[in-house]
Amino acid sequence: MIFKLFIDKNRQEEITAIVHERTSLIDEIERLVLQDNISDQIPGYMDDEIRFLKIQEIECFVVEDEKTFALYSDKKRYLIRKRLYELEETLPGYFERISKSAIANWKKIVKFRVQLSGAVDSVFKSGYVECISRRCFAELKRRYGL
Repeated sequence: MIFKLFIDKNRQEEITAIVHERTSLIDEIERLVLQDNISDQIPGYMDDEIRFLKIQEIECFVVEDEKTFALYSDKKRYLIRKRLYELEETLPGYFERISKSAIANWKKIVKFRVQLSGAVDSVFKSGYVECISRRCFAELKRRYGL
């Protein structure tokens, strides 16, 4: 792999990548390049407290009763004032949608558990369990070779 960086303040910024195939690394690079405001924290609300949550410590974002929550590594749930589709646009590549109502931190999943019905659950480090939809699991299988 060859990396070249040219700094020219008189030209518009442009990034070109020539690759053999699209991989998760390429997806992550594309997401980072296209992000307007890269931040490693997001505000989370619990009762009368506002806490800045480190993105890499969030296990999962879930929607319940039309509200978005972040399940944090301290096993607490924080209200997030964004919709899942808004989060999906700005989160790092190790976050993957696992259902219509959940986005998971791939680095925080400890194992997958297959139910007798054929459904697949993701088990996180904190012990939290979230079901993976069949459509999303098929995409994850294809992408990561599960």
